[in-house]
Amino acid sequence: MRFALSPEQLDFGTSVRKLLDAGRTPGAVRSWATGDPRPGRALIRQLAGAGVLGLAIEEEHGGVGAEPIDLVVAFVELGRAAAPGPLVETAAAIPALLQALPDKRLAARWLPGFAEGAAMGTIAFASPDQHSVALDADSAEVVLLADGAQLYTGQRAGLVRSIDPARRLFAVTADEPIAEGDEVLDAIAVAFDTGALAGAAQVLGAGRALLDATTGYAKQRKQFGKPIGEFQAVKQKLADVLIALDLAEPLLFRAALTMDEPTRSRDVSAAVIACGDAAYRAARAALQVHGAIGYTAEYDLSLWLSKVTALRSAWGTTDLHRSRIARALRDEAVLARQLRGTA
Repeated sequence: MRFALSPEQLDFGTSVRKLLDAGRTPGAVRSWATGDPRPGRALIRQLAGAGVLGLAIEEEHGGVGAEPIDLVVAFVELGRAAAPGPLVETAAAIPALLQALPDKRLAARWLPGFAEGAAMGTIAFASPDQHSVALDADSAEVVLLADGAQLYTGQRAGLVRSIDPARRLFAVTADEPIAEGDEVLDAIAVAFDTGALAGAAQVLGAGRALLDATTGYAKQRKQFGKPIGEFQAVKQKLADVLIALDLAEPLLFRAALTMDEPTRSRDVSAAVIACGDAAYRAARAALQVHGAIGYTAEYDLSLWLSKVTALRSAWGTTDLHRSRIARALRDEAVLARQLRGTA
């Protein structure tokens, strides 16, 4: 299994990064946080024009029909830029859900608009012990609620406090039923894993951005007459962050390459944990190296710090993903014993 990107994928990632750099993303993020989505929507339309929003959408619905690894490449760059909006939901989770349903009419109805950036979607996954919450339900034209083996259109119920002001969370209640049955349950599972994969890429990209910003700051900030980056303690801290990010990346790539394999959920969970932990390490190091200025809301670093904290559990807690890995390993061990018994 190959864990290195092709030259074409590297070029694609570079082009997405240049687009985001030119789009004045920090300003769009701050406007989004105040409830003004116009700069963010303009940026999202540019991303759609570059094919980013159509990567997971089949050609018959106006998309590109790319591989999951291409989606990962794009979302690393989206995370690196802290781009606003329900991008994981619009470009990954909902397309995977609708295209996995036996009835393709919903895909034909909504996905062309997603691919061209004319519409966005968001989705809430029902939980028995807490509110069903969807990201940016006030800006999305399509709001869905997945509840067990049932899929509904969603009704926005109220704003839920988020640690990241640019991730506007809303409680969602069921409105009109649109699909149900075992095949819907399977499609929802695919949607969750695809969303979690894109979310892992997004948080890894945010971690990379924090490392770059912190390294740059350590080269410029001086104490005792020399840059703080020359101090061994700072060097070691940043080296630990780099190692964590570099070790998480192959797990992310493996998950992308096994999305059609029986190990899908296990591999996605491993990527979510590794990428989230590495990005959190980057956030802690960024705060420690920057000092008090890192806590300042007006300083751009804060956009990535809050993003990493929110994204780390946006697609399931660490406990959830560890339990999925343990369950998968247990099932594999049981199957292996059964096979040995019949040999």
